[in-house]
Amino acid sequence: MDTRQILSQLRDELSRITRAIAALESLDGTIPAARPARKAAVRGRGMSAEGRKRLSEMMKKRWAERKKKGAGRAAGGRHMSAAARKRISQMMKKRWAERKKKAKAA
Repeated sequence: MDTRQILSQLRDELSRITRAIAALESLDGTIPAARPARKAAVRGRGMSAEGRKRLSEMMKKRWAERKKKGAGRAAGGRHMSAAARKRISQMMKKRWAERKKKAKAA
């Protein structure tokens, strides 16, 4: 006999025993009937299509509000001035020239 089949039969038997115990306990009236344990549902997705749509609409609304609040700032965010770009470019050219010089010497 296959071990999987044995395990399946044992689980079925456990389920039947659990239901029987719950029924007997509920007859006593002191302990509420316990629901038998269910197997976890296996799903391909964690959210329904309706839930995804609702979440999408909420996020669009949230980002629209955020965009409105940021309207007072510069339109594109932070920008580097032309002088700063030129200064950084010169520094990088100098750095690469030094590296190239060291590489030739080695």
